[in-house]
Amino acid sequence: MVQNETIDYTFHYSLFRILRLCTGCGEKHHTRRGYGEGSQGGEQVRRYDYLSDGCPEQASNNVYSILEKLTLANLRIDNINHTVTAIDNRGGVQLRVNGIVAGKQEMLALNPKDIAKINFINNPGVRYGDGIAYVIDIVTRRAESGYTVGTDLTTALTTLQGDGMVYGKWNKGRSEWSLSYDVNGYKSKGAKSSQLAEYTLTDGSIYTVERNDVESLRKSIAHDAKLTYNWADTTATVFQTSLSGAFNDAPDDYNIKEIADGARRYRATSRDADKSYSPVLDIYFFRQITPRQSVTANAVGTYISTQTSNYYDEGNPYRYDVDGKTSSLLAEIIYENRLKPFTLSAGGNYSYKHIKNDYSGDASSLTKTSNNRLYAFAEIKGTMRKLRYTLGAGASYIHYTQNGHRYDFQTFHPKVSLTYDINNSMQLSYTCQMQDKVSRIAMTSDVMVRTNSMEWTAGNPDLKPSHDMDHRLQFSYNTSRLQTFVEGYYKQCLKPNMAHYERTADNQFIYTQKNQKEIDVLNVMAYAGYWILPEKLQVAANGGVYRCFNFGNDYTHCYTSWFYVCSITAYLGNITLQGYADNGNRFLEGESKGYNAAYSVLKASYTWRNWQFSLSWANPLNNNYKAYENELLNRNLYKHTVGYSKGNGNQVSLNVSWRLSRGSKRNSAEKRISLSDADNGIL
Repeated sequence: MVQNETIDYTFHYSLFRILRLCTGCGEKHHTRRGYGEGSQGGEQVRRYDYLSDGCPEQASNNVYSILEKLTLANLRIDNINHTVTAIDNRGGVQLRVNGIVAGKQEMLALNPKDIAKINFINNPGVRYGDGIAYVIDIVTRRAESGYTVGTDLTTALTTLQGDGMVYGKWNKGRSEWSLSYDVNGYKSKGAKSSQLAEYTLTDGSIYTVERNDVESLRKSIAHDAKLTYNWADTTATVFQTSLSGAFNDAPDDYNIKEIADGARRYRATSRDADKSYSPVLDIYFFRQITPRQSVTANAVGTYISTQTSNYYDEGNPYRYDVDGKTSSLLAEIIYENRLKPFTLSAGGNYSYKHIKNDYSGDASSLTKTSNNRLYAFAEIKGTMRKLRYTLGAGASYIHYTQNGHRYDFQTFHPKVSLTYDINNSMQLSYTCQMQDKVSRIAMTSDVMVRTNSMEWTAGNPDLKPSHDMDHRLQFSYNTSRLQTFVEGYYKQCLKPNMAHYERTADNQFIYTQKNQKEIDVLNVMAYAGYWILPEKLQVAANGGVYRCFNFGNDYTHCYTSWFYVCSITAYLGNITLQGYADNGNRFLEGESKGYNAAYSVLKASYTWRNWQFSLSWANPLNNNYKAYENELLNRNLYKHTVGYSKGNGNQVSLNVSWRLSRGSKRNSAEKRISLSDADNGIL
């Protein structure tokens, strides 16, 4: 039995089986598509199976296209720009291939014909990392011998934006080599914002400043290359090592603003540049010791070199540069034993990170930070008739030093997960867990930089980790054509890092963060997806209410917002048509009330042999696209900012991809741990 089939889970499937004409070879084959829910590793999982008695599905030429067709709740999937984002402000989305965290390069290099199943986890555990709300794990079949080569090119036809990638995989026996190179860039002159700021001064008067963009330029180019070697005996051992490198350059961006400052009218210019490179070495090992026992280990070493330059002359010129050097080591080991009647898992995680950021110019400072974190956990998971359970606990120790500041923190992480199978179509599940949330390293520095003529941003070395308690209750009902669920989610953040504004005696306004009272979030939503015509026409919709509570030391802010998403997809042989719309994301965190843009798109794709051509029209007939809107609700500082993007409105994009594969397939081993680090600690 292969490794990816030895995990404890139980799925109840609603499968439909139809005889259809295969667009790949012109023959008729029976195709079964399965949808089910279950528990894997203690987490609630939705699994989508692609099982065919003949040729694989030909209508999708990359994984983003397949994910788009699944209409996963709360996710915005862009097949043209190759992005997957969460729209409910709950956290990030982590993509994995056979358990390994995957970027755009790995996702595009994956052949849809090799996919065995897709696992969607909407309540991931702490091992997936901080700030991760959803995990998509794609399990594939691997070639015994053969190769895959391909390219993927995307260009916007209405603005200067492009992305190109080439990749290749070579398999022979138990060994696999893969190499990819990606370059992407953009140049935009259409982004503008307008801001009204009202400052309450120490004498009680209100000082008003208007800042309106007149002209702006943003441009960037990024290069990514990755070489990977994988050796796998799927019944016993997996070894993988990869070396990657990234280079990013955003030279000489600028923004010119019209400033209305009382009776004065003048123009202010900001300029900034950013350049970085980062090599990463990743080593992974899995060993099946006995049929019931396994050990998994992963180690990642990362180096980040960053040079930035910032200039803004509102009021008077202010300039500073940063030369940053970051090195880190992340390591984790997990032991698993499939006992009766439960499975025991235990492990440890160690991370070390050292940062040296040299601020010169008007923000002169040398920040040296060392952070050590040790985390250990143990859990049991099992089944009692129709009830599946996970009981776990973890503890962490954090040692932190920064420019003479020294701290030690200990935190505790309990977790309980229960799932009851009412019948083959209905499930009820509840999860509760507590975890620590560590501040961004940049905000724990003692650096202070000027934002404009009235405002500053300052780090706070006294920030401590907060404690987050999550509760999730879900009821789901699924049939062969209908998938639905209703979910309630409540998050309680105790002593979180919240926004804090200080007004000085000379009327300067300093933004920083402090551990304050509490932030609570309540989210109630429902999802439904229905096949009007099986495998031909599908509609999906989800929506709900989002309520947030912010209890600071000297303020209380609450906010309620509604959200919705709807889509319709038609599969017409080699042609796929889709319409999608959502109303964006509205939230209130700390003292910042925000809105991230609504999004709508019409898409069409055509697959011919090894080629796929896709055309999208995003935010149609909207030439002045509102990308964001923010309000600052501080008692002494009110700001209202609206940003517009001509490039993202009425945008037409073309994607062309080509892939050639040769070789027979077998199941792949799934990687159970994956670590990464991309935080350079710069404010």
